[in-house]
Amino acid sequence: MSAKGEKAVRIAFDRVSVEFPAANGALKVVDDVSYEIRDREFVSVIGPSGCGKTTMMSIVAGFMQPSGGSVRLDGRPVTGPGPDRGVIFQEYGVFPWLTVRENIAFGLRLKANAVSEAERRQICDRYMGLMGLADFADAWPRMLSGGMRQRLALARAYAVKPEFLLMDEPFGALDAQTRSAMQDLLLDVLQAERKTVMLITHSVEEAIYLSSRIIVMTARPTRIREVIDVPFGYPREEKLHESPEFGALRSHIRDLVMKEYAAQALQTRPAH
Repeated sequence: MSAKGEKAVRIAFDRVSVEFPAANGALKVVDDVSYEIRDREFVSVIGPSGCGKTTMMSIVAGFMQPSGGSVRLDGRPVTGPGPDRGVIFQEYGVFPWLTVRENIAFGLRLKANAVSEAERRQICDRYMGLMGLADFADAWPRMLSGGMRQRLALARAYAVKPEFLLMDEPFGALDAQTRSAMQDLLLDVLQAERKTVMLITHSVEEAIYLSSRIIVMTARPTRIREVIDVPFGYPREEKLHESPEFGALRSHIRDLVMKEYAAQALQTRPAH
């Protein structure tokens, strides 16, 4: 904690820029972006498709390095992946050749997270119970629904006790009802687990419902358009969606995002 009682900074973007080689020179995707994610914050990053949101998360995960600036975890530059970060993608990220229990246990067998067989079984039982998968311990992923496979991906990420949860459109492939149920499940588990979360999403409603803060990004090359503190406390309930305050915030963020989509469309319009 700081002297003012603020939570400690866990993830810090410091003037981050990213360029990729292109046929007619370098393509700048991220341009001089700085922001912080504090301990136990749930921060969503939202903006037009292709604006560089996933690129920023990939830097935090250690999958790539920025072209300029730095990303730091607890004050140290990110140099590669680590067991302190759990990454969850839209494509479920489960191993089809392993059962539900074996998928959850997978990370617990690796050197960085190795535990005894008894502890491994206890952890698997805990997360199968939390995610409603206890009756499917010996099932193969192909036997599960999309929502159940995503619950399995969450269980596997949680089992190794990462401090940071990095989520890239984790519920994007789900139908509306399953997506809503998964959001509530995530909030319930986070209430107990106390993670620091970075979520990439295209859904304004999802960002508001889940987050403590929202970073709205511009069209490419992406910069910060606005940082929004979400004025709702936790725990949250489905009826929050119906409140006038939720509706006003949704309209404001949608307006910001649609303006950036319009700007992006102008960028891609062929020259005459």
